Amino acid sequence: MDSESNGFDNRAAKIWIGIAMGTALGVGIALSRRKRTRWDSAKLLTKRVAARSEDLADVTRDIIDRVKTIYQESRKVVEEAEDLWSRGRKLAGV
Repeated sequence: MDSESNGFDNRAAKIWIGIAMGTALGVGIALSRRKRTRWDSAKLLTKRVAARSEDLADVTRDIIDRVKTIYQESRKVVEEAEDLWSRGRKLAGV
């Protein structure tokens, strides 16, 4: 009878070990597949931006220079259009 209870305890221990291993595996999979929070995403973005801050500054400076040039050229076009409008009105006698 002693061997039967020992066998029963051995089987019960194996079942509990199996349950514990299955639970640990399930928790591990769930944690590895969890969605990132906004804070996690922001943290990663900050790290990437900090790593490339020099490149970002150069590109931003280039874009600002281009916008400045476009603005200046647009002002010239508007001024010329005003002159043409005035001359056209004078020629039309308006």
